[in-house]
Amino acid sequence: MSSTAIGLRDNKAVRLWDSTNGKKAVMAVSGFILFLFVLGHMLGNLQVFEGPAQFNRYAQLLRILPEGLWAVRIILIIMVILHIVAAVQLALRKRAARPIGYAKRKPVGSTYASRTMYWSGPIILAFVIYHLLDLTTGNLNPSFIEGDVYHNVVASFSNPIVSAWYIFAMVLLALHLRHGVWSMFNSLGLSGPRYTAMLRRAATFFAVLIFLGFISVPIGVLTGVVR
Repeated sequence: MSSTAIGLRDNKAVRLWDSTNGKKAVMAVSGFILFLFVLGHMLGNLQVFEGPAQFNRYAQLLRILPEGLWAVRIILIIMVILHIVAAVQLALRKRAARPIGYAKRKPVGSTYASRTMYWSGPIILAFVIYHLLDLTTGNLNPSFIEGDVYHNVVASFSNPIVSAWYIFAMVLLALHLRHGVWSMFNSLGLSGPRYTAMLRRAATFFAVLIFLGFISVPIGVLTGVVR
């Protein structure tokens, strides 16, 4: 083994990343940053109910400082990559630890949200890519008008198929967040027997809040509240 490789293995950051607990911590921190973005994005989306002038003003505000916008985008991309890589490596380690599957698997102590984490994540990522191509670049939105974000949102969600796909993705996001927020508390050592019930309720509350906030937009468009 070369001295460079030995030096890397002696590095605390590398040792932390190599450990299972380190990968869980990376998932927790990156997930928390992504959670804050999702929460802020939801609050911004709700301004669509204030009318086109306010919503377009909000969208324009995000582009006043392009350097800041790109800094946020780069941070989010890094967090997504770290989150995905850590999740995949943890899944591979879990599989390697039990190469022979259960003859008959019975979920004990787990929830539906926790059992769907590994496949809901890729679907959510696919949705994010579609969402960007639909409402940010306009490649998938035939009625796209550059700079008129309110119009683009209404035009997109007026299609029931697009709205249904969006709502389905938000169901998966809520399940992902429900388990992710709870896991974050555990991975960072913030949980304990005294707080278990409270933290589970907090995770459920935020998941439901974000779910209802996001789906209110396509439902508002389909029902004519937003038009």
